[in-house]
Amino acid sequence: MSNLIKIKDVSRKYDITARTLRYYEDMGLLSSTRSDDYAYRMYDEKAVRRLEQILILRKLNISIKDIQRVFNTSGTNVVLEVLGKKVQSIDDEVALLYELKEIVLDFIREIEQVNFSDNSDIKLLYNKAKEIETQLISIDCIGKPANINRLIEITEKLDKKIPDIMVIRIPEFRAVTVGEQSWEDMFKNGGYMYQLWQHVHLYKNVIFDCFDFLLFKDDKAEWICAVIDGVTNADLSPFKLFDFQGGLYAMAVSIDEDNESIQKVEDKVRRWIENTNFELDHGRDVMFNMPYLYEDGKDIAYKDIEKGLGYKQMQRYFPIKLKDNI
Repeated sequence: MSNLIKIKDVSRKYDITARTLRYYEDMGLLSSTRSDDYAYRMYDEKAVRRLEQILILRKLNISIKDIQRVFNTSGTNVVLEVLGKKVQSIDDEVALLYELKEIVLDFIREIEQVNFSDNSDIKLLYNKAKEIETQLISIDCIGKPANINRLIEITEKLDKKIPDIMVIRIPEFRAVTVGEQSWEDMFKNGGYMYQLWQHVHLYKNVIFDCFDFLLFKDDKAEWICAVIDGVTNADLSPFKLFDFQGGLYAMAVSIDEDNESIQKVEDKVRRWIENTNFELDHGRDVMFNMPYLYEDGKDIAYKDIEKGLGYKQMQRYFPIKLKDNI
C-alpha cells in the first residue's frame, strides 16, 4: 500500500479533479486499484506515468478519441500521425488568421480615407458598417466584396467553440400529438397551438421543467406534450395519444440566437458527436424545447410563455446511440 497514491493526492498534485480522473478511467485511458481496507481509488506508479502522458496530450489539445488510439497501438506511428495532424491544423489556422489580418488592414485603409469632420461621410461610414454587420454584401461596402465574403468564411472557420453539452436520458412517456403541421397552420389564430394549450391542465413535466418538445420535419413540425396518468383520447379530442420511446440525447443550451446562429450551434454539436463514442440515431428526431421559468407554483397558461426567455433560450436534443464498433 505504501507505493500507492490516493486519488485526492493525485488530484492535488496534478491540479485535476477527481471527476476527471474517473472520466479517464471510464474511457479506458487510466486504471486504478482499491483494497479491502480503503474504499477510494488509488494509483500505482505506472498509472501516474500514464496520467502524465494523458495530461501532456490534452495540453496539446489532442482529443480523447485520438489519445485512445495512441494508447491502443504499440510503437510511435500513431502518435506521430496524431501530432502531425495537429501541426497541420495549427498551420491552417495561422494561415486563416493571417488572411483575416490582411482583410482587416484593408478595411482600415478604406476607413482612413473618410473625413470624420464631414457628417455625410460619417453617415456613409455607418451605413457601410451596418451592411457588413448584416452581411448584405454590395459593391458599395467598405473593402472589396470578395474580401467581405472571405471574411465571413474565415471567421466561421475560426469559430470552433462548442457549446456545453450534456448526455442525458429522456424517459419514456405518454404524449399527445396532432401529427405534422405546417408552420402557418400551427400558429394561425385558433389553430393547432391554440387548441393544444386548451389542454394544458392535462400535461406534466418530463425534464428541466418542460412538458413539450418540438420536432422538426423538413418544412413542417410536430409539437408533442407529455400527459398525466389516466388521460384518454376522449379527454384530448381532436388530438391523439402515443407512447414516446425516449432514449439517449446530446443536449445543448443556447440563448438569444437568430436562425443562422442556431444552425451554427447545431453543426457544432453534430461535430462534437462525431468525436465521441456516440453517433446520431437517425431513427429518432432532433427535438427542441424551453424551460417555462414560472414561479410560485402557479399553473402555467399560454399567455405566461412570453414572461420568461421563451424560445430565446433553446434546448436542443440530438438523439444518439453507441457506435456499432464500440
